[in-house]
Amino acid sequence: MQIIFTIAELRKRLADERAIAFVPTMGNLHEGHLDLMRRAREHGSYVVASIFVNPLQFGPSEDFDRYPRTLEADCARLQGLADVVFAPSVNEMYPAQQTVFVEPPAIANELCGASRPGHFRGMATVVLKLLNIVQPQVALFGKKDYQQLHIIRRMAAQLNLPVSIIGCETVRAADGLALSSRNQYLSEAERGEAAFLYRTLQGLRQQILLGERDFERLQQQGVEALAARGWAVDYVAVRNQSDLRTVTGAQRELVILAAARLGNTRLLDNIEVCLAG
Repeated sequence: MQIIFTIAELRKRLADERAIAFVPTMGNLHEGHLDLMRRAREHGSYVVASIFVNPLQFGPSEDFDRYPRTLEADCARLQGLADVVFAPSVNEMYPAQQTVFVEPPAIANELCGASRPGHFRGMATVVLKLLNIVQPQVALFGKKDYQQLHIIRRMAAQLNLPVSIIGCETVRAADGLALSSRNQYLSEAERGEAAFLYRTLQGLRQQILLGERDFERLQQQGVEALAARGWAVDYVAVRNQSDLRTVTGAQRELVILAAARLGNTRLLDNIEVCLAG
């Protein structure tokens, strides 16, 4: 496995590759990332991972400065899974102030975007830059970041990018907690409570499967259940899978999404609901 730090060197290394599968990450890798890497090998004969903590997608009061940077350990975990790790510096990715951005669709201002203004603009911009640098045939993203995946798919389709975007199922701990690099911020007591977010979504999903269609009531129920246990809730929302819009008719493929803070740690999760025809 080769570790490359510059765009020029990476482009030279990939010039003759024609079946590249790409997994972009911010590092501090966990089993969810490694699952993406294993799946990438199913889609390409040459696998590239990137490790880059992107300043454009962090707000001024967010955790950019303290986000864990563990390149040596990450590369050790990627041995046997990736052919190349691209680990650029901020100056390599942004040698001058970035003044050209991807403007994401309006849904970027809802859900996570409502409390993180500019986040998806910065995310989409760096993903487009990485796709242009690596030029993969396939790129893989986890479904845990459901809104992010939706925006990337929309960007790839509307900008006619020659890449297939593949969403992979969320990898969970034994108690159901979605794996995330930010889980390490949790105290021992908070870690014990954290799986309640997923259990809440499971309960709402079961009510929908049993015929409940008052989604406003379900959303409020989810908020109240979390708040009663000390969570600071950003949102609980039932949306269409296809466009993340509010459910208005007889749509059959839904997703329940939630984001909430436990102490100082912001956790997000989702669960899909497919109704019988």
